[in-house]
Amino acid sequence: MNLDIALNLGRFITLLLIQVMVLNHVDFLGYLDPYLYIIFILLFPLNANRSLFLLLSFIYGLILDMFGDSGGIHAAACVTIAFARPLILRSTFGVSYEFQTIKLANVSFLQQLVYVSLMVIIHHFVLFSLEIFNLSHILLFAKKALFTSVFTIILSMLVLVLFRRKNS
Repeated sequence: MNLDIALNLGRFITLLLIQVMVLNHVDFLGYLDPYLYIIFILLFPLNANRSLFLLLSFIYGLILDMFGDSGGIHAAACVTIAFARPLILRSTFGVSYEFQTIKLANVSFLQQLVYVSLMVIIHHFVLFSLEIFNLSHILLFAKKALFTSVFTIILSMLVLVLFRRKNS
């Protein structure tokens, strides 16, 4: 159990530092921003206390908001996907989720891709709708949400494949 706590704490800090120190300063074409930090929420243990998970997701987003001066949009997006995660897991993995026997490293690439894609799209929809918050800029919202989602999904899948733990 202590190893799981250390692993999650390390993931929390590492992804937070990478996002704040590096990825927040990356801006391709003016609207393409990588948000790799959501991997922490994607990989958080399934059997953990749900209230603790929601609180940690809120704190995680709030820390990002403080570093990015973004007024709470990351906190809202993180809590939204943390809250929706059981539904996404159930719809993606079915019975395996019900018995809490899934490990993201042990499922098919397609199932991983569907899970990551749904979570990223929901996150980015909430994030950019709160950031732009104006119907007259719906085209900007659609462009940012679509392209940033695709970019984040590709980066997240690369990280998940490259840093997959070997289970023997």
